[in-house]
Amino acid sequence: MSNTTPTKTTQDKTPQAMPTPTTLRVQGMDCGGCERKVEAALTRLNHVDEVSASSVAGSVRLTALPGKTLPHSEIESTITALGYQVIDESADTAEATTHTPWWKTPKGRLVLVSGVLLTLAWALKFAWPSLGTWPFVAATVVGLVPIVQRAGQALKMGNPFTIEMLMSIAAIGALVINAAAEAAVVVFLFAVGEMLEGVAAAQARRSISALSKLTPSTARLMEQGYIRDVAAASLQPGQRVQVRPGDRLPCDGLIIAGRSSIDEAPVNGESVPSERGEGESVFAGTVNLDGVLEVEVTRSAENNTIARVIKLVEEAQAAKAPVARFIDRFAFYYMPAVVGVALLVAIVPPLVSPMLWSESIYRALALLLIACPCALVISTPAAIAAGLSVGARHGLLMKGGAVLEQLGKLKRVALDKTGTLTAGTPTVTDVESFEADGSVDKNRRDEIVRLAAALEQGSSHPLAVAISDYFHWQQDAPLPTVQGAHALAGHGVAGRVDGRELMLVSPRYLQRFNRPTSDGDKRIAALEAQGKSVAVLIETEVESERPLGLIALRDEPREDAREGIQALEHLGVQAVMLSGDNARTVAAIGEQLGIEAEGELMPEDKARRVRQWQGQGLGPIGKVGDGINDAPALAAAEVGIAMGSGTDVALETADAALLKNRVVGIAEMIALSRATMRNVKTNVALALGFKALFLVSTVLGITGMWVAVMADTGATVLVTLNALHLLRYRFNDV
Repeated sequence: MSNTTPTKTTQDKTPQAMPTPTTLRVQGMDCGGCERKVEAALTRLNHVDEVSASSVAGSVRLTALPGKTLPHSEIESTITALGYQVIDESADTAEATTHTPWWKTPKGRLVLVSGVLLTLAWALKFAWPSLGTWPFVAATVVGLVPIVQRAGQALKMGNPFTIEMLMSIAAIGALVINAAAEAAVVVFLFAVGEMLEGVAAAQARRSISALSKLTPSTARLMEQGYIRDVAAASLQPGQRVQVRPGDRLPCDGLIIAGRSSIDEAPVNGESVPSERGEGESVFAGTVNLDGVLEVEVTRSAENNTIARVIKLVEEAQAAKAPVARFIDRFAFYYMPAVVGVALLVAIVPPLVSPMLWSESIYRALALLLIACPCALVISTPAAIAAGLSVGARHGLLMKGGAVLEQLGKLKRVALDKTGTLTAGTPTVTDVESFEADGSVDKNRRDEIVRLAAALEQGSSHPLAVAISDYFHWQQDAPLPTVQGAHALAGHGVAGRVDGRELMLVSPRYLQRFNRPTSDGDKRIAALEAQGKSVAVLIETEVESERPLGLIALRDEPREDAREGIQALEHLGVQAVMLSGDNARTVAAIGEQLGIEAEGELMPEDKARRVRQWQGQGLGPIGKVGDGINDAPALAAAEVGIAMGSGTDVALETADAALLKNRVVGIAEMIALSRATMRNVKTNVALALGFKALFLVSTVLGITGMWVAVMADTGATVLVTLNALHLLRYRFNDV
């Protein structure tokens, strides 16, 4: 399409007018050349603004011009005219096309037919030499027919410079100059190369389609006291299902009754089962191990965790990385250039030297074959697809090849505190008792916790819940009854436990009493300096109050927080904490983790800090968070990473997500990105190296047609195998 076409401009687009993209499933499109043919043909249609084809995802994404409607029937007929097939989104159809054996595909059948005919031609050559080259001519023509058809279809759509066109010219030219045997070998090897590209693309698609099998097809719906089996896809929010031990969860939901260990490895790759009970969330596709659960559905089937993961990964595979877009642009100009050079090789030598025309034409045809960019085109998307698939299997979701590529370039990562570096809920860190003389005694901690938990029972305050949970974890005993429980506005709670009048209050409450400073006061000050919240247990007697002990709580770092930061440092990435929490707490957590920390930041402050770093040239910046307040900074950073337990706003704004909620996952993403880009560079080097070597040898007449195609096919095989090797990537070294 001409760059001067006025109807294709998008400069007048506004966010409000942006049309919704349409995605179509396309069967048979499994190489870079296929992508370019489809994009070139569809871009020429009226009302079509942008087109992005992905052979890896097997999809075409189209956007209409503002205010226009996509011509769906014309789009489908155009794709069909190119030799591909638009298929529906049903699970049965998608699974059938994804799992078709290679020998049942059109390209697979072409390999088998060409192989049989080539073998037969060689057999006839030795058995009946008098037949001459006719068996090879027949083998060439039969194998060349579908290739010529695809070249013709692309030509009619205005795209003459295709791999099929180069192959057709070379093969037909070989027949004309009486090189039929080589022409037949060329057609067969080309078919093998195309088949291998299809196998690589199908392998990538299978890794994603396997996710859809994680959700069971049926669910045990609980309705009006009865349980009946229904299709899992029909579940709606608010319904309740029963999940037996050993069953996969059919939905995202909330546990209403029961407690069990949940194997979450199918969703986030975590090998250790998690204990889940009433009020806690569970995800579709995970496995209930040892208890009967009653679960309330919170998301419909099309919006559950598995469906969202599949959608994110498919969109990610369809989104091309900058290096992939560069390869596409390179191939766009490379193909016409190769044709031009081949014409010069065919015409010039006989005019300026004694070389025969048959010899120069032969070299030109061989040049066309070796110049086919099959290996180069597949080198990048195959590796990117493998990297995205590996990440998805390990709970590392990246929304596109661009994100995967950018992750490896990060030099600084800003992390939120609450819910990212920390668990997001306070836990008890210290329990100490006071003797009458103010000294500290650590032998009566259990009694302090028991009395404090009794006062706090029934409260939903996070500190109260933390104290109660700590009691149940430490002591296997019932809580004593509290009488006359009441709140002390702004200070704590009070009540009678075991006949004793007690209060659980903040240290500020003690300031109203005129008493000398004790070791206990110094201890409280030291704990608060560490960013901890302190609750003091007091027994009230006639006209006096006696401190019994204290409980300190803090939102503690995740178990792997320090490990994750060290892993980032090992990769040469600086970690910085940005938090909206009070500066003292943030400083204490930062000191504990050994990183730079800044607190009391509003959401816009975090985004401003990211932009400041970018302006200072500190390299690409990553931002990790889990809440709504992190969304502006996630959007401002080159790469925004959301914790999987975060809000939907954070997950939608971010470029990547950590389903495992593990800090070390950030380093794993970066390491995977770097491994993928190393794979891409190796693939490009292999493809270009083979071409450079054999282009020279072909022009000099050292190698012929079949060697040229074998070299190109060999390069395709090598880059494909190298990309698939990435599927076995391990994170052990991170």
